[in-house]
Amino acid sequence: MANASPAGASSLTEADVGTWLDGFMPYAIERGDIAGAVVTVVKDGRILVRRGYGFADVEQRIPVDHDTTLFRVASVSKLFTWTAVMQLVEAGQLDLDADINRYLDFDVPGRGAPITMRHLMTHTAGFEANIKTMWTSEAIAQADGLALGPYLAQWVPKRIFAPGTVPAYSNYGTSLAGYIVERISGLPFPEYIERRIYAPLRMEHASFRQPPALRARVSQGYARGSGAARAFEVTPSVPAGGMSASGADMARFMIAHLSAAGGHDSPILRASTSAQMLTPQTRFAPPLHTMALGFYEIDVNGQRVVSHAGDTFSFHSQLFLFRDHDVGLFVSLNSAGVGGVTGPIRRELLERFADRYFPAAASAPAPAVDAAVAADQARRLATPAYRESRRNETGLGRISVLSQPRLQALDDGSLRFERMKQPNGQPTTFKPVGPWLWQATHSEVRLAAILEDGQPVGFAVDSAAPFNVFLQVEGYRSATWLKPLLIGAVVVLVLTVLAWPIAAIVRRRNGRRLDWSPTALHAYRLSRVACIWMLLMPAAGLAVMSWGAADFARFDDRLDPVVILLGIGSVIAIVGGIAATAWHLLQTLRSRRGVFAVLRAALLLVSACVLAYVLVLMGLADFALDY
Repeated sequence: MANASPAGASSLTEADVGTWLDGFMPYAIERGDIAGAVVTVVKDGRILVRRGYGFADVEQRIPVDHDTTLFRVASVSKLFTWTAVMQLVEAGQLDLDADINRYLDFDVPGRGAPITMRHLMTHTAGFEANIKTMWTSEAIAQADGLALGPYLAQWVPKRIFAPGTVPAYSNYGTSLAGYIVERISGLPFPEYIERRIYAPLRMEHASFRQPPALRARVSQGYARGSGAARAFEVTPSVPAGGMSASGADMARFMIAHLSAAGGHDSPILRASTSAQMLTPQTRFAPPLHTMALGFYEIDVNGQRVVSHAGDTFSFHSQLFLFRDHDVGLFVSLNSAGVGGVTGPIRRELLERFADRYFPAAASAPAPAVDAAVAADQARRLATPAYRESRRNETGLGRISVLSQPRLQALDDGSLRFERMKQPNGQPTTFKPVGPWLWQATHSEVRLAAILEDGQPVGFAVDSAAPFNVFLQVEGYRSATWLKPLLIGAVVVLVLTVLAWPIAAIVRRRNGRRLDWSPTALHAYRLSRVACIWMLLMPAAGLAVMSWGAADFARFDDRLDPVVILLGIGSVIAIVGGIAATAWHLLQTLRSRRGVFAVLRAALLLVSACVLAYVLVLMGLADFALDY
């Protein structure tokens, strides 16, 4: 039996929840330019409320049906994979702490230690986050198939952290787990889920097959609800994000997990297995939330809540389980909307739901924070630049290496985090609430420093702390010093390129010529051509990434010739740029054209060296095809 509602809470009934959702959701999706959404709420082992909002197909004016419209649930799919894993653990067929290579037919080396299933379930295997072939088209999927083993064996991501040391969200790791389920059970992964999870729960509108048999009932996906529909999104990482499901079927899944969490064996897990699955694992930024085995904590108003979110380009979903109240909440949106609105909508839905039905109990005032200490800690934490632990370190995937999040320390000891937006689009400000701990001014979300020997080496934010943290950037690629230097170098190169034709036009009009030796003239002209080439290469790389980011299915083997050409062009830019500008400086010195001419040539060489260094950091010269 669920715990009684807290004092001051609204009654969690079908009528009250339905009325409340009908007030919140239509406004939220209209404000965010989202075509449609589905929301389900479960309580005490039954579906309490299910609602469809907006359209599954805007052009055809087909409304969302909460029972039969399938939404792409993206990484919420992982909960089904982790449930399958725990079923095998329950059956004694899988050891969470054994080397995963015991179960694979190809080798996945660790970094200093073997990778285990527990590492995969807590996103601490240490894999980098590659982008190539994460998504593909429906046509290619149908032509080539989506065989999991060959896909995973083809490109094993680099291990950038030792297992168990740093959380770094990994779709590849979850797909490995799904393949292990295949290997142990002898069933293709989608078929295993159909037999062992869908069938016992009577989930008739859910599928890991891409496209599903119920393709006609899958909602269209949109960048904006007011725009055109996008193509069906297919991922070869099937266990990590390939599922489509209706809101009603997701409710059945929540009911099963809540039952097991409440101490009752369910059709898919025993209560003892659920207790193991929901046990918190290592905390990397105490007291922030952490991973359980597959689920992650997202406690609100003092309530124990576990969750998982999922995002494709178009679809954005999240599942919440209030463990102590036998209550579950699921939401899925079929559009990206405006200004990254889907994240704030989901967070706001959770917090308002909790405020209405599980309000925070009165508590003693928080102890006063020493203003001077808070200001000093904020300043120290805000000084370095950071990079996310979930990142790509190979080839083209490194192109955004200088995009490094920063914190801004305010005079009162607060921190402003530009990257994290509030529902109104403004950056989030965190006020100090304890030693090395801050809380958002508009919510319960906290930010905490990660300390080593009492010194800050990174930070984490509640909403992502279980699987992604921000670590100080190594000095050799810190944007703190490198970005101003790069801007200066680019300015010098651009001005040099612009001055070349302008100077030639001025000389021609005045009937003057450069009275230099043929060698000096060649060096001068070659250095200008080299400047143009050096400026073109990062621009070309960024253009390719921008083009691919509009549809991640474009990052596949068909792009390999472009990557190789970028590599060739970048090597020419690096070697040729430095050589040409150095030769120009040498000829300037030999020609004795004066101090200012020498200084200009030297500045050009330094600028070329800076840009060459950045090209190397951006991975454009790596020739890596496993980005």
